[in-house]
Amino acid sequence: MGRLLFSITGLCLGSSLLYASQPEHRMNIILIMADDFGYECVGANGGGYPTPNIDKLSEEGTRFEHCYSNPLSTPSRVQLMTGKYNVRNYTAFAKLDRRETTFANLLQEAGYATCIAGKWQLGAEKDSPAHFGFDKSCLWQHTQKAVDAQKQDTRYAYPIIDINSETTHFPPDAFGPDIYCDFVLDFIRENEIRPFFVYYPMTLTHSPFVSTPDSEEWSPLRSATYRGDPVHFPDMVKYTDKLVGRIMDELERLHLKENTLVIFTGDNGTATTIVSSLNGKPYVGGKGKTIDSGTHVPLIVYHPGKQAGKVNNNLIDFTDFLPTICEAAKVDTGSLRELDGKSFYPQLKGETKDVRQWVYCWYAPQQVNNEKAAVFARTHKYKLYRSGEFYDVESDFEEQHSITKEYMTKEQKKIYDKLFGVINRYEEYAIGK
Repeated sequence: MGRLLFSITGLCLGSSLLYASQPEHRMNIILIMADDFGYECVGANGGGYPTPNIDKLSEEGTRFEHCYSNPLSTPSRVQLMTGKYNVRNYTAFAKLDRRETTFANLLQEAGYATCIAGKWQLGAEKDSPAHFGFDKSCLWQHTQKAVDAQKQDTRYAYPIIDINSETTHFPPDAFGPDIYCDFVLDFIRENEIRPFFVYYPMTLTHSPFVSTPDSEEWSPLRSATYRGDPVHFPDMVKYTDKLVGRIMDELERLHLKENTLVIFTGDNGTATTIVSSLNGKPYVGGKGKTIDSGTHVPLIVYHPGKQAGKVNNNLIDFTDFLPTICEAAKVDTGSLRELDGKSFYPQLKGETKDVRQWVYCWYAPQQVNNEKAAVFARTHKYKLYRSGEFYDVESDFEEQHSITKEYMTKEQKKIYDKLFGVINRYEEYAIGK
């Protein structure tokens, strides 16, 4: 009896110590970002592809109609992870300046278990994911190049993936996106009793456009060309949606859904070879372009118990994700210098004060040269480039007809001056580039 009492006491004491060592009760956070996946790819946005799992997120959460990324992958990822505009910290394509602090660094320091799975493209140093705050990692294009010795892409078929910085060559019947998703699910199961942060930058739906294991003509062979056949793109969107559903199903199975914030977005517009539909009209992808089809991305947020089925029309940009995630995690961002983002977490709870009034972009992805950078600031309706070109983007989607000052209304001149002030605010950082 004495031995049993001692065991029970020891167990209780051990549990108390374990609880005491954990951070205060905090929300789990999962950020999912599809690759080359524009606003038009989501059914709930009026897109022509069936995306039932993503649509369900919007039914249970908040769907944002005006979220803007940068036009290309690395610029968007740098901005997303650091909460800063590229004019401050962008150094080169496929790089993230190691002096930067990411949202994972901040949450890790606050006691969160942290994980990243999917596409890296932010530095080939072996310790790079750990340096930027991730405890566990399962990454394509980390220490290995995007293509193998035969110049074949390795993200889908015959995947070559770094798991916790150790390279693994998978067999031909493996499908890369399944490996990244399985890794995320295993991480969630391993950390279900402590707060966790998952960053899941998917490889889907980036080219090469390939069939998936759910396609009628599925083949584990690699695409004959880098781009692949766009006919497979709808299947890739469908598989993206399926993987989102797998994660949500696992959260529900583990009874974690009601304590997990789930954010879904895309890193930039869809590839220019893809013609989709939006609200019944043809919509050509604009990846790499500064027009809306290159920067307008989906944003759907599941926030347990809050604002189900809401549609939010406020402006959001990629600097806003870091402060939003940190506010949800009760993590102070006061130590960060030059933070540009504005948290939209209060909006998930129905608050509408102090919302973003403009979006800014500095874009020079390959050659970091300020003179060649495309720089603009915008509202919902108007966009001003540093060059002086001023567009009504609601009526001139392709930005073909710049409005000159002599033809501006009084209201347009007021908005022009406001956006000029935004651009000018960041010019001091652009001078050194």
